[in-house]
Amino acid sequence: MKQFPEKIFISQEKYITYLLKKFIMSECKPVASPMTANEKLLQDDGAAKIDSKYFRSLVGSLIYLTNSRPDILYSVSIISRFMKNPNKLHLAAAKRILRYLQGIKNHGILYKQQDENRLIGYSDSDWAGSYDDRKSTFEYVFCLRTNIISWCSRK
Repeated sequence: MKQFPEKIFISQEKYITYLLKKFIMSECKPVASPMTANEKLLQDDGAAKIDSKYFRSLVGSLIYLTNSRPDILYSVSIISRFMKNPNKLHLAAAKRILRYLQGIKNHGILYKQQDENRLIGYSDSDWAGSYDDRKSTFEYVFCLRTNIISWCSRK
C-alpha cells in the first residue's frame, strides 16, 4: 500500500512475485487474460489427476490475492470448484492466472479523494455455465465514483 496526500494505492506486487517463485513461474510468458474465452472445465474430463495438496495451495494463494485484485475473481472462483479432485487441465487454468498476473503484477486499486459521491454497480451472470451441475455464476462490482468498494463472484 502506498499513501499520498489525496490518494491511496493498494497493490500486492510483492506477494505476486513470491507466488510466481513459489510455483516456479517466475520466467513464464505473460498472457492478456486470466482465462481463455469460453473455457469450460469439467469435474471429470478424463485428464490425468494431480497432487491435490499442490493445487489447493495454489488456489488458496490466488483466493487471498483476490482481496486486492477483482480482475481475477471470476477465474479463481471457477478453478476453486475443482479443489477436491483436480487434474492437469484444472492446473493449467490455474497457472494461466499466474501467467496473467506476471504481466500486470504492479497493478492494484487506486482510491482517490473526490467531492461528488455517485454509486455505480455492474453485474454479470453466465446462466447455467457449469457443465457439471448446470448452476450459474454471478458476479458484481460496486464503485463509489471511480473507487471500487465491493466485489463478489458466486456460483
